[in-house]
Amino acid sequence: MKTDYEIKEDVLNELAWQPNIDETKMGVIVENGVVTLSGVVDNYTKKIAAEKAAKSVKGVKAVALDIEVKYGTDYKKTDKEIAKAVVNALAWDTSVPEDKVSVKVEDGWVYLSGELKWFYQKDAAKKSVENLLGVKGVVNSIQIKQAIQPTQIKERITKAFERSADVNARNVTVSIDGHTVTLRGTVNSIAEKDEAQRAAYLAPGVYEVKNELKVQYQREYA
Repeated sequence: MKTDYEIKEDVLNELAWQPNIDETKMGVIVENGVVTLSGVVDNYTKKIAAEKAAKSVKGVKAVALDIEVKYGTDYKKTDKEIAKAVVNALAWDTSVPEDKVSVKVEDGWVYLSGELKWFYQKDAAKKSVENLLGVKGVVNSIQIKQAIQPTQIKERITKAFERSADVNARNVTVSIDGHTVTLRGTVNSIAEKDEAQRAAYLAPGVYEVKNELKVQYQREYA
């Protein structure tokens, strides 16, 4: 099992490996496998890239972001300009139903709300706007609502886990309360935890997924 120091070194090396990230401007703290990233970047894309880089490192159990986005004066956009760009981006994204997402922009932060039928639509809405110039962050409060009764959800999710090459179904338990799914157990990586959540959201009738899975890396033996 890797020590916090080893994880920190690997995270720093992974950040340095990314061509669009200046690792010298990043702070990395690791406590019991939980990585906290701090610093300042000049666009939101780099913040997301730093998060993905840290999550990809073996031994990382969770990632907390304390990274601030500060655009230079040449690239600064007003909230009105950002809002217009967000509306246009959502209109061009065929995965997002028209006129179903409300947009608010404050100090460069984009707030998405409304109701959609599927998680992939909610996810697509966020991804379509997070790379826009001037955006400092995205708060995705879109709700999932379907005219489908939550029948056989547990069975469908369990079957989806069994089909997946990225989720070990034997280590994950699924409990259902109305339209809410709770996942418990252990997984080997953050990627497996995220994939389990994504698979659960794909089941018809699921509005919310509480992901209580714990990342517990297997020990390596020589």
